[in-house]
Amino acid sequence: MANVENIVKIMNFHSLLRVDKAKRTAEKYFAVEKQLTNMIAQILYNKNLNLDKKMLKENPNGTSLNVYVGNDLGFCGNFNSSVTKMAHEEKNAKKIMIGEKISSKDENVILNISKEDFYQSFNQIESIIEPLVKERRLHEIHVIYNHYYSVNDIRLESIKIFPTEISEDTTIDLELDYVIEADINELLTQLIILYLCYQLRIIESNSWASENIMRERVTRESLKKIADLKEEKAKIERKERKYQSFKKQISNYRKLGD
Repeated sequence: MANVENIVKIMNFHSLLRVDKAKRTAEKYFAVEKQLTNMIAQILYNKNLNLDKKMLKENPNGTSLNVYVGNDLGFCGNFNSSVTKMAHEEKNAKKIMIGEKISSKDENVILNISKEDFYQSFNQIESIIEPLVKERRLHEIHVIYNHYYSVNDIRLESIKIFPTEISEDTTIDLELDYVIEADINELLTQLIILYLCYQLRIIESNSWASENIMRERVTRESLKKIADLKEEKAKIERKERKYQSFKKQISNYRKLGD
């Protein structure tokens, strides 16, 4: 019990250190993500570029790619199990699994990567996305993760980052005319690749906030349960000591009576 308690205390301490920073980082990106999506949508759905057939379109017969974001550590409830469940239910899409806790040997998994490698070697993911975009072999990309809205609102989400979708509350001008002197196809291709990679980093940052909030909550509740168990054990031991003391007193009383 002591070893378990020490491990839980350490995990709780680490989550407490990270949770505020993670929340601030995620909240900082809320507006950035929306602005970034609007900017890309304004280009992708521009009427003039579409009329000139210069747009980068999804390939209906191309590859569907799902990116699942988990983590490398435990003590965070159903954070990983809910993501893994959705990965198991998907039978057709190619899959990228981020996080050691959700690694899989599914035949459709083309990359298992730890969170640490995600930070240090993001080019492993970029090398998968880039040729799909450049060679027009990409149908769509979905990202499945635990989205942080607030401390009391964390939801499992599946969002489409390609092709970019325009939400009902988006107000953008699709009539703009662009003067482009470079190779438009190459420019748009690189822009989309950059956008997709940046979106994945924003989403991972949001997932990291969810992870630490859930871990802090789970470890706090676990420490309370451990404390309750220790108190219950102490009560039982006190009862036993009182009982043994009472037995001894009765025994001594009988001896005196003899």
